[in-house]
Amino acid sequence: MMDKEFLKELIGLIKGSDIKLFELEQDGLRLRIETHQRELPQRVEAPREIKHIEVIPPSQELEESKLHVIRSPLVGTFYRSPSPGAPPFVEVGDVVSPGQVLCIIEALKVMNEVESDVRGRIVKILVENGETVEYNQPLFLIDTNI
Repeated sequence: MMDKEFLKELIGLIKGSDIKLFELEQDGLRLRIETHQRELPQRVEAPREIKHIEVIPPSQELEESKLHVIRSPLVGTFYRSPSPGAPPFVEVGDVVSPGQVLCIIEALKVMNEVESDVRGRIVKILVENGETVEYNQPLFLIDTNI
């Protein structure tokens, strides 16, 4: 006779795995467990929490559409400075050149530098320090007409 605790543990392990068929023979007792995957409804993602809402007047929106946008090349955590307590790489109003580091995005414990690809003046920093950013999310607005 098989121990009840052993059977409960075995069934729990099988339920939590990809095993479709399990057979065990012990002391003349044969145990066969066959599982079937139930179809679950498609996963529905919870709505995201809104952290910041800004109303932009139409004239300012038109101006911003003429600005160069630096976007996140990957998903990760946005950092404005090379280390805690260090000054930020750039501030609003700074003139930047191609290849100049604007921020760091940490992904999988790797620090990835994001560089400017244009010469211009930083008009707006769109992300807060330590905030999670998505792929292709706008990070900086740069006026190239300087």
